[in-house]
Amino acid sequence: MIETNIRRLFQQYFGENILEIIPLSAHGSARKYYRLLGKSCKCLATYNDNRKENEAFLSYEKQLLNHKINVPRIYISDLDNNIYLQQDLGDITLYDLTAKNNYNSFPFDFYRKVITCLPDIQMTGKDFDYTFAYPRKAFDRQSIDWDLQYFKYYFLKMTHISFNEQELEKDFNLLADYLLTAKRDFFMYRDFQSRNIMIYNDEPYFIDFQGGRQGALQYDIASLLFDAKANISSDVREELLEYYIAELTKHIDVDKIQFGKLFYAFVYVRIMQAMGSYGYRGYFERKSHFLASIPYAVRNLKWLEENVSLPVDLTELKRVFEKVIEWEATNARENNNLHTVNNAKDSSKLTLTIKSFSYKKGYPKDESNGGGFVFDCRALHNPGRYDEYKHLTGKDKEVIDFLEKEDGVKCFYDNVFSIVKQSCYEYIRRQFTNLSVNFGCTGGQHRSVYMAERLAKDIVKLYDLNVVLQHLEEK
Repeated sequence: MIETNIRRLFQQYFGENILEIIPLSAHGSARKYYRLLGKSCKCLATYNDNRKENEAFLSYEKQLLNHKINVPRIYISDLDNNIYLQQDLGDITLYDLTAKNNYNSFPFDFYRKVITCLPDIQMTGKDFDYTFAYPRKAFDRQSIDWDLQYFKYYFLKMTHISFNEQELEKDFNLLADYLLTAKRDFFMYRDFQSRNIMIYNDEPYFIDFQGGRQGALQYDIASLLFDAKANISSDVREELLEYYIAELTKHIDVDKIQFGKLFYAFVYVRIMQAMGSYGYRGYFERKSHFLASIPYAVRNLKWLEENVSLPVDLTELKRVFEKVIEWEATNARENNNLHTVNNAKDSSKLTLTIKSFSYKKGYPKDESNGGGFVFDCRALHNPGRYDEYKHLTGKDKEVIDFLEKEDGVKCFYDNVFSIVKQSCYEYIRRQFTNLSVNFGCTGGQHRSVYMAERLAKDIVKLYDLNVVLQHLEEK
Protein backbone atom coordinates (compact mmCIF):
# COMPACT_ATOMS: atom_id res chain seq x y z
CA MET A 1 0.00 0.00 0.00
CA ILE A 2 2.89 2.39 0.66
CA GLU A 3 4.19 2.04 -2.89
CA THR A 4 0.68 2.33 -4.34
CA ASN A 5 0.06 5.58 -2.46
CA ILE A 6 3.47 6.93 -3.45
CA ARG A 7 2.77 6.24 -7.12
CA ARG A 8 -0.64 7.89 -6.88
CA LEU A 9 0.78 11.00 -5.20
CA PHE A 10 3.63 11.30 -7.71
CA GLN A 11 1.23 11.06 -10.66
CA GLN A 12 -1.11 13.58 -9.04
CA TYR A 13 1.63 16.20 -8.61
CA PHE A 14 3.93 15.64 -11.58
CA GLY A 15 1.41 14.34 -14.09
CA GLU A 16 3.50 11.31 -15.02
CA ASN A 17 4.19 7.82 -13.77
CA ILE A 18 7.16 6.67 -11.71
CA LEU A 19 9.73 4.71 -13.69
CA GLU A 20 11.74 3.55 -10.70
CA ILE A 21 11.44 3.52 -6.90
CA ILE A 22 14.75 3.19 -5.03
CA PRO A 23 14.64 2.53 -1.24
CA LEU A 24 17.15 4.66 0.67
CA SER A 25 18.81 4.09 4.00
CA ALA A 26 17.09 5.86 6.90
CA HIS A 27 20.05 5.32 9.27
CA GLY A 28 18.51 5.42 12.75
CA SER A 29 15.14 6.81 11.78
CA ALA A 30 11.87 4.88 11.83
CA ARG A 31 10.90 6.77 8.68
CA LYS A 32 11.19 5.17 5.24
CA TYR A 33 12.70 7.08 2.33
CA TYR A 34 12.49 6.41 -1.39
CA ARG A 35 14.04 8.09 -4.41
CA LEU A 36 11.43 8.39 -7.17
CA LEU A 37 12.49 8.69 -10.79
CA GLY A 38 10.09 9.76 -13.52
CA LYS A 39 10.65 10.51 -17.18
CA SER A 40 11.28 14.23 -16.64
CA CYS A 41 11.45 14.68 -12.88
CA LYS A 42 12.58 13.13 -9.62
CA CYS A 43 11.95 13.58 -5.90
CA LEU A 44 12.08 11.83 -2.55
CA ALA A 45 9.13 10.19 -0.84
CA THR A 46 8.92 9.93 2.93
CA TYR A 47 6.69 7.49 4.78
CA ASN A 48 6.29 8.05 8.51
CA ASP A 49 3.43 6.57 10.52
CA ASN A 50 3.83 9.26 13.21
CA ARG A 51 1.29 11.86 12.05
CA LYS A 52 2.24 14.44 14.68
CA GLU A 53 5.87 14.32 13.59
CA ASN A 54 4.78 14.75 9.96
CA GLU A 55 2.64 17.75 10.88
CA ALA A 56 5.57 19.33 12.71
CA PHE A 57 7.90 18.81 9.74
CA LEU A 58 5.44 20.23 7.19
CA SER A 59 4.65 23.25 9.38
CA TYR A 60 8.32 23.99 10.04
CA GLU A 61 9.24 23.56 6.36
CA LYS A 62 6.81 26.30 5.33
CA GLN A 63 8.00 28.69 8.03
CA LEU A 64 11.71 28.14 7.43
CA LEU A 65 11.22 28.47 3.67
CA ASN A 66 9.37 31.76 4.24
CA HIS A 67 12.45 32.98 6.12
CA LYS A 68 14.60 32.00 3.10
CA ILE A 69 16.31 29.12 4.93
CA ASN A 70 17.60 26.34 2.66
CA VAL A 71 15.28 23.44 3.42
CA PRO A 72 13.84 20.84 1.01
CA ARG A 73 10.64 21.96 -0.71
CA ILE A 74 7.57 19.86 0.04
CA TYR A 75 5.72 19.19 -3.22
CA ILE A 76 2.62 17.42 -1.97
CA SER A 77 1.52 15.52 1.13
CA ASP A 78 -1.06 12.92 2.08
CA LEU A 79 -1.13 12.90 5.87
CA ASP A 80 -3.96 10.36 6.02
CA ASN A 81 -1.59 7.86 4.41
CA ASN A 82 1.56 9.18 6.17
CA ILE A 83 3.35 10.20 2.96
CA TYR A 84 4.84 13.37 1.52
CA LEU A 85 7.00 14.09 -1.51
CA GLN A 86 9.94 16.44 -1.17
CA GLN A 87 12.83 17.92 -3.11
CA ASP A 88 15.70 15.53 -3.84
CA LEU A 89 18.90 17.14 -2.51
CA GLY A 90 21.18 14.31 -3.57
CA ASP A 91 23.28 12.09 -1.31
CA ILE A 92 26.15 14.25 -0.01
CA THR A 93 26.00 15.37 3.61
CA LEU A 94 28.39 17.55 5.57
CA TYR A 95 29.48 14.38 7.36
CA ASP A 96 30.39 12.78 4.03
CA LEU A 97 32.74 15.67 3.24
CA THR A 98 34.43 15.29 6.60
CA ALA A 99 34.73 11.50 6.42
CA LYS A 100 35.86 11.53 2.79
CA ASN A 101 38.90 13.55 3.76
CA ASN A 102 39.72 11.10 6.56
CA TYR A 103 39.80 14.13 8.88
CA ASN A 104 43.12 15.24 7.34
CA SER A 105 41.65 18.00 5.21
CA PHE A 106 38.82 19.55 7.19
CA PRO A 107 36.05 21.19 5.07
CA PHE A 108 36.29 24.60 6.77
CA ASP A 109 34.52 26.44 3.97
CA PHE A 110 31.40 24.33 4.28
CA TYR A 111 31.38 24.49 8.07
CA ARG A 112 31.64 28.28 7.85
CA LYS A 113 28.73 28.35 5.40
CA VAL A 114 26.67 26.22 7.78
CA ILE A 115 27.59 28.34 10.79
CA THR A 116 26.74 31.53 8.90
CA CYS A 117 23.25 30.09 8.33
CA LEU A 118 22.72 28.95 11.92
CA PRO A 119 21.93 32.34 13.50
CA ASP A 120 19.48 33.02 10.65
CA ILE A 121 17.70 29.77 11.52
CA GLN A 122 17.72 30.52 15.24
CA MET A 123 16.38 34.06 14.83
CA THR A 124 13.22 32.74 13.15
CA GLY A 125 12.14 31.91 16.71
CA LYS A 126 11.07 35.52 17.23
CA ASP A 127 7.84 34.92 15.34
CA PHE A 128 7.81 31.14 14.97
CA ASP A 129 4.52 29.26 15.30
CA TYR A 130 5.03 26.15 17.46
CA THR A 131 1.42 24.97 17.22
CA PHE A 132 2.47 21.66 15.65
CA ALA A 133 5.66 21.20 17.68
CA TYR A 134 6.31 17.58 18.61
CA PRO A 135 6.99 16.17 21.14
CA ARG A 136 7.59 19.44 23.03
CA LYS A 137 7.18 23.13 22.23
CA ALA A 138 10.16 24.28 24.28
CA PHE A 139 13.46 23.01 25.63
CA ASP A 140 12.17 23.44 29.17
CA ARG A 141 12.76 21.48 32.36
CA GLN A 142 10.67 18.56 31.15
CA SER A 143 12.59 18.38 27.87
CA ILE A 144 15.96 18.55 29.66
CA ASP A 145 14.87 15.84 32.08
CA TRP A 146 13.88 13.55 29.21
CA ASP A 147 17.40 13.85 27.77
CA LEU A 148 19.09 13.17 31.10
CA GLN A 149 16.88 10.19 31.87
CA TYR A 150 17.59 8.87 28.37
CA PHE A 151 21.28 8.86 29.27
CA LYS A 152 20.65 7.19 32.61
CA TYR A 153 18.34 4.41 31.44
CA TYR A 154 19.63 3.66 27.94
CA PHE A 155 23.34 4.19 28.40
CA LEU A 156 24.35 3.83 32.04
CA LYS A 157 21.98 0.98 32.80
CA MET A 158 22.51 -0.80 29.48
CA THR A 159 26.30 -0.74 30.01
CA HIS A 160 25.97 -1.66 33.72
CA ILE A 161 27.84 1.44 34.87
CA SER A 162 26.94 1.89 38.55
CA PHE A 163 25.75 5.15 40.10
CA ASN A 164 24.00 6.54 43.16
CA GLU A 165 20.54 7.23 41.77
CA GLN A 166 19.48 9.76 44.40
CA GLU A 167 22.71 11.77 44.07
CA LEU A 168 22.60 11.58 40.28
CA GLU A 169 19.03 12.93 40.23
CA LYS A 170 20.18 15.76 42.48
CA ASP A 171 22.93 16.64 40.00
CA PHE A 172 20.51 16.40 37.08
CA ASN A 173 18.30 18.98 38.78
CA LEU A 174 21.25 21.29 39.47
CA LEU A 175 22.39 21.05 35.84
CA ALA A 176 18.85 21.73 34.59
CA ASP A 177 18.60 24.80 36.87
CA TYR A 178 21.79 26.17 35.33
CA LEU A 179 20.73 25.45 31.74
CA LEU A 180 17.43 27.23 32.33
CA THR A 181 19.27 30.48 33.12
CA ALA A 182 20.00 30.81 29.37
CA LYS A 183 17.74 32.96 27.24
CA ARG A 184 15.42 30.54 25.46
CA ASP A 185 13.23 32.37 22.94
CA PHE A 186 15.06 31.22 19.79
CA PHE A 187 14.32 28.42 17.34
CA MET A 188 16.30 25.40 18.53
CA TYR A 189 16.84 22.99 15.64
CA ARG A 190 17.49 20.19 18.15
CA ASP A 191 19.45 17.77 15.92
CA PHE A 192 21.83 20.17 14.19
CA GLN A 193 24.56 17.71 13.21
CA SER A 194 26.57 16.86 10.13
CA ARG A 195 24.34 14.05 8.85
CA ASN A 196 21.35 16.41 8.80
CA ILE A 197 23.05 18.97 6.56
CA MET A 198 22.97 18.21 2.85
CA ILE A 199 25.39 19.79 0.38
CA TYR A 200 23.44 20.68 -2.76
CA ASN A 201 24.78 22.94 -5.53
CA ASP A 202 27.69 23.77 -3.18
CA GLU A 203 25.33 25.17 -0.56
CA PRO A 204 24.15 23.69 2.77
CA TYR A 205 20.53 22.55 3.01
CA PHE A 206 18.94 21.53 6.29
CA ILE A 207 16.84 18.43 6.92
CA ASP A 208 15.32 16.53 9.87
CA PHE A 209 14.24 19.63 11.78
CA GLN A 210 10.88 18.18 12.90
CA GLY A 211 12.11 17.97 16.50
CA GLY A 212 12.72 21.72 16.65
CA ARG A 213 11.38 23.76 19.56
CA GLN A 214 11.87 27.04 21.37
CA GLY A 215 15.17 27.05 23.20
CA ALA A 216 18.65 28.42 23.81
CA LEU A 217 21.24 29.41 21.20
CA GLN A 218 24.01 27.27 22.66
CA TYR A 219 22.37 23.90 22.06
CA ASP A 220 22.60 23.79 18.25
CA ILE A 221 26.18 25.00 17.95
CA ALA A 222 27.09 22.48 20.66
CA SER A 223 25.41 19.75 18.61
CA LEU A 224 27.38 20.69 15.50
CA LEU A 225 30.82 21.13 17.05
CA PHE A 226 30.62 18.09 19.34
CA ASP A 227 28.98 15.84 16.75
CA ALA A 228 30.54 12.54 17.81
CA LYS A 229 31.50 10.87 14.54
CA ALA A 230 32.47 14.12 12.82
CA ASN A 231 35.47 13.85 15.16
CA ILE A 232 36.32 17.55 15.10
CA SER A 233 39.59 18.44 16.83
CA SER A 234 39.55 20.81 19.81
CA ASP A 235 41.46 23.59 18.04
CA VAL A 236 39.07 23.46 15.07
CA ARG A 237 36.10 23.55 17.44
CA GLU A 238 37.46 26.63 19.18
CA GLU A 239 38.02 28.39 15.88
CA LEU A 240 34.52 27.55 14.64
CA LEU A 241 32.94 28.60 17.94
CA GLU A 242 34.64 32.00 17.63
CA TYR A 243 33.34 32.24 14.07
CA TYR A 244 29.80 31.44 15.24
CA ILE A 245 29.89 34.08 17.98
CA ALA A 246 31.09 36.66 15.45
CA GLU A 247 28.20 35.75 13.14
CA LEU A 248 25.75 35.82 16.03
CA THR A 249 26.81 39.36 17.02
CA LYS A 250 25.49 40.54 13.65
CA HIS A 251 22.02 39.74 15.01
CA ILE A 252 22.17 40.35 18.79
CA ASP A 253 24.53 41.53 21.52
CA VAL A 254 26.54 38.65 23.00
CA ASP A 255 28.25 38.41 26.38
CA LYS A 256 31.08 36.08 25.28
CA ILE A 257 32.07 34.97 28.78
CA GLN A 258 28.55 34.07 29.87
CA PHE A 259 27.79 32.53 26.49
CA GLY A 260 30.89 30.32 26.75
CA LYS A 261 30.04 29.06 30.26
CA LEU A 262 26.53 28.09 29.23
CA PHE A 263 27.80 26.67 25.94
CA TYR A 264 29.78 23.92 27.67
CA ALA A 265 26.84 23.08 29.96
CA PHE A 266 24.77 22.52 26.82
CA VAL A 267 27.60 20.46 25.33
CA TYR A 268 27.37 18.14 28.33
CA VAL A 269 23.62 17.66 28.04
CA ARG A 270 23.85 17.17 24.27
CA ILE A 271 26.54 14.49 24.65
CA MET A 272 24.46 12.71 27.28
CA GLN A 273 21.39 12.82 25.02
CA ALA A 274 23.41 11.42 22.13
CA MET A 275 24.89 8.63 24.27
CA GLY A 276 21.41 7.70 25.43
CA SER A 277 20.39 7.50 21.78
CA TYR A 278 23.40 5.34 20.88
CA GLY A 279 22.59 3.02 23.78
CA TYR A 280 18.92 2.78 22.89
CA ARG A 281 19.52 2.18 19.19
CA GLY A 282 22.56 -0.03 19.69
CA TYR A 283 21.87 -2.12 22.80
CA PHE A 284 18.07 -2.09 22.93
CA GLU A 285 17.10 -2.01 19.24
CA ARG A 286 20.25 -4.00 18.33
CA LYS A 287 21.33 -1.65 15.56
CA SER A 288 25.00 -2.15 16.20
CA HIS A 289 26.33 0.62 13.92
CA PHE A 290 25.15 3.11 16.55
CA LEU A 291 27.61 1.59 19.00
CA ALA A 292 30.45 2.74 16.73
CA SER A 293 29.69 6.35 17.74
CA ILE A 294 30.17 5.74 21.44
CA PRO A 295 34.01 5.94 21.51
CA TYR A 296 33.87 9.34 19.75
CA ALA A 297 31.29 10.64 22.23
CA VAL A 298 33.37 9.41 25.18
CA ARG A 299 36.46 11.06 23.67
CA ASN A 300 34.56 14.36 23.65
CA LEU A 301 33.43 13.73 27.22
CA LYS A 302 37.01 13.08 28.30
CA TRP A 303 38.14 16.34 26.69
CA LEU A 304 35.43 18.23 28.58
CA GLU A 305 36.42 16.65 31.89
CA GLU A 306 40.04 17.67 31.34
CA ASN A 307 39.43 21.19 30.03
CA VAL A 308 36.11 22.55 31.28
CA SER A 309 34.91 23.53 34.72
CA LEU A 310 31.22 24.31 35.13
CA PRO A 311 30.07 26.75 37.85
CA VAL A 312 27.87 23.97 39.27
CA ASP A 313 28.86 21.27 41.78
CA LEU A 314 27.97 17.98 40.06
CA THR A 315 29.88 15.49 42.22
CA GLU A 316 27.99 12.30 41.35
CA LEU A 317 27.72 13.16 37.66
CA LYS A 318 31.49 13.74 37.57
CA ARG A 319 32.00 10.35 39.20
CA VAL A 320 29.76 8.76 36.57
CA PHE A 321 31.72 10.41 33.76
CA GLU A 322 34.96 8.98 35.20
CA LYS A 323 33.41 5.51 35.14
CA VAL A 324 32.19 5.98 31.56
CA ILE A 325 35.67 7.06 30.43
CA GLU A 326 37.28 4.06 32.16
CA TRP A 327 34.63 1.72 30.72
CA GLU A 328 35.46 2.90 27.21
CA ALA A 329 39.22 2.69 27.84
CA THR A 330 38.77 -0.95 28.87
CA ASN A 331 36.79 -1.65 25.70
CA ALA A 332 39.48 0.03 23.61
CA ARG A 333 42.24 -2.08 25.18
CA GLU A 334 40.27 -5.24 24.43
CA ASN A 335 39.79 -4.21 20.81
CA ASN A 336 43.14 -2.62 20.00
CA ASN A 337 43.76 -5.24 17.31
CA LEU A 338 40.54 -4.47 15.46
CA HIS A 339 40.91 -2.79 12.08
CA THR A 340 38.99 -2.15 8.88
CA VAL A 341 40.28 -3.80 5.75
CA ASN A 342 38.96 -1.41 3.10
CA ASN A 343 39.13 1.93 5.01
CA ALA A 344 35.35 2.26 4.71
CA LYS A 345 32.92 2.43 7.61
CA ASP A 346 29.60 3.51 6.13
CA SER A 347 26.80 2.65 8.57
CA SER A 348 24.35 2.23 5.68
CA LYS A 349 26.39 -0.70 4.29
CA LEU A 350 26.72 -4.27 5.48
CA THR A 351 29.57 -4.67 7.97
CA LEU A 352 31.26 -8.08 7.76
CA THR A 353 33.29 -8.77 10.91
CA ILE A 354 35.90 -11.51 10.49
CA LYS A 355 37.73 -12.89 13.53
CA SER A 356 40.37 -15.53 14.20
CA PHE A 357 40.43 -17.14 17.65
CA SER A 358 41.85 -19.96 19.77
CA TYR A 359 39.55 -22.80 20.87
CA LYS A 360 41.60 -22.95 24.06
CA LYS A 361 39.99 -19.65 25.07
CA GLY A 362 36.49 -20.25 23.75
CA TYR A 363 34.28 -18.74 21.11
CA PRO A 364 34.53 -14.98 20.43
CA LYS A 365 31.81 -12.70 21.72
CA ASP A 366 29.37 -11.45 19.08
CA GLU A 367 29.08 -7.66 19.49
CA SER A 368 26.87 -7.14 16.44
CA ASN A 369 23.73 -9.02 17.50
CA GLY A 370 23.64 -10.20 13.91
CA GLY A 371 23.95 -13.56 12.14
CA GLY A 372 27.10 -15.39 11.27
CA PHE A 373 29.30 -18.47 11.19
CA VAL A 374 32.04 -20.26 13.14
CA PHE A 375 34.42 -22.40 11.09
CA ASP A 376 36.68 -24.97 12.79
CA CYS A 377 40.12 -25.04 11.13
CA ARG A 378 41.54 -27.75 13.39
CA ALA A 379 40.94 -30.42 10.72
CA LEU A 380 43.64 -28.78 8.59
CA HIS A 381 47.34 -29.65 8.77
CA ASN A 382 48.83 -27.49 11.53
CA PRO A 383 52.06 -25.55 10.77
CA GLY A 384 52.38 -24.89 14.49
CA ARG A 385 53.61 -28.45 15.01
CA TYR A 386 56.90 -27.57 13.34
CA ASP A 387 59.62 -25.52 15.04
CA GLU A 388 60.34 -23.33 12.01
CA TYR A 389 56.74 -22.00 12.01
CA LYS A 390 56.05 -21.72 15.73
CA HIS A 391 57.13 -18.07 15.98
CA LEU A 392 55.22 -17.13 12.80
CA THR A 393 51.51 -16.49 12.08
CA GLY A 394 49.07 -17.03 9.25
CA LYS A 395 50.12 -13.64 7.86
CA ASP A 396 53.69 -14.76 7.16
CA LYS A 397 54.69 -15.97 3.70
CA GLU A 398 56.24 -19.17 5.03
CA VAL A 399 53.00 -20.21 6.73
CA ILE A 400 50.90 -19.14 3.73
CA ASP A 401 53.08 -21.25 1.40
CA PHE A 402 52.85 -24.23 3.77
CA LEU A 403 49.04 -24.11 3.90
CA GLU A 404 48.47 -23.44 0.22
CA LYS A 405 50.37 -26.62 -0.69
CA GLU A 406 47.73 -28.59 1.21
CA ASP A 407 44.80 -29.86 -0.91
CA GLY A 408 42.52 -29.85 2.13
CA VAL A 409 43.11 -26.14 2.71
CA LYS A 410 41.93 -25.18 -0.77
CA CYS A 411 38.79 -27.31 -0.49
CA PHE A 412 38.02 -25.93 2.98
CA TYR A 413 38.48 -22.32 1.89
CA ASP A 414 36.46 -22.71 -1.32
CA ASN A 415 33.52 -24.08 0.67
CA VAL A 416 33.73 -21.30 3.24
CA PHE A 417 33.97 -18.60 0.57
CA SER A 418 30.93 -20.00 -1.24
CA ILE A 419 28.82 -19.91 1.94
CA VAL A 420 29.94 -16.43 3.00
CA LYS A 421 29.55 -15.05 -0.52
CA GLN A 422 25.95 -16.26 -0.66
CA SER A 423 25.14 -14.75 2.74
CA CYS A 424 26.76 -11.39 1.89
CA TYR A 425 24.73 -11.18 -1.31
CA GLU A 426 21.46 -11.83 0.53
CA TYR A 427 22.30 -9.56 3.48
CA ILE A 428 23.13 -6.66 1.15
CA ARG A 429 20.00 -7.24 -0.93
CA ARG A 430 17.81 -7.26 2.20
CA GLN A 431 19.64 -4.23 3.71
CA PHE A 432 20.93 -6.09 6.78
CA THR A 433 23.76 -4.31 8.57
CA ASN A 434 25.89 -7.00 10.24
CA LEU A 435 27.34 -10.44 9.56
CA SER A 436 30.13 -12.20 11.49
CA VAL A 437 32.50 -14.93 10.36
CA ASN A 438 34.83 -16.60 12.88
CA PHE A 439 37.73 -18.96 12.24
CA GLY A 440 39.07 -21.05 15.13
CA CYS A 441 42.11 -23.28 15.51
CA THR A 442 44.08 -24.66 18.43
CA GLY A 443 46.23 -21.62 19.17
CA GLY A 444 44.52 -18.97 17.02
CA GLN A 445 47.85 -18.22 15.38
CA HIS A 446 48.29 -20.02 12.05
CA ARG A 447 45.33 -21.68 10.28
CA SER A 448 42.57 -19.41 11.60
CA VAL A 449 44.61 -16.26 10.91
CA TYR A 450 45.36 -17.41 7.36
CA MET A 451 41.67 -18.09 6.64
CA ALA A 452 40.51 -14.77 8.13
CA GLU A 453 43.10 -12.77 6.19
CA ARG A 454 42.32 -14.53 2.90
CA LEU A 455 38.54 -14.12 3.25
CA ALA A 456 38.88 -10.42 4.10
CA LYS A 457 41.00 -9.75 1.02
CA ASP A 458 38.76 -11.72 -1.34
CA ILE A 459 35.34 -10.53 -0.19
CA VAL A 460 36.09 -6.79 -0.64
CA LYS A 461 36.81 -7.48 -4.32
CA LEU A 462 33.30 -8.82 -4.72
CA TYR A 463 30.95 -6.57 -2.76
CA ASP A 464 30.63 -2.94 -1.61
CA LEU A 465 30.64 -3.48 2.15
CA ASN A 466 32.61 -2.72 5.29
CA VAL A 467 35.05 -5.45 6.29
CA VAL A 468 36.44 -5.44 9.83
CA LEU A 469 39.19 -7.93 10.67
CA GLN A 470 40.27 -8.96 14.17
CA HIS A 471 42.81 -11.54 15.34
CA LEU A 472 42.03 -12.24 18.98
CA GLU A 473 45.38 -13.88 19.71
CA GLU A 474 47.48 -11.22 17.98
CA LYS A 475 49.69 -9.36 20.43
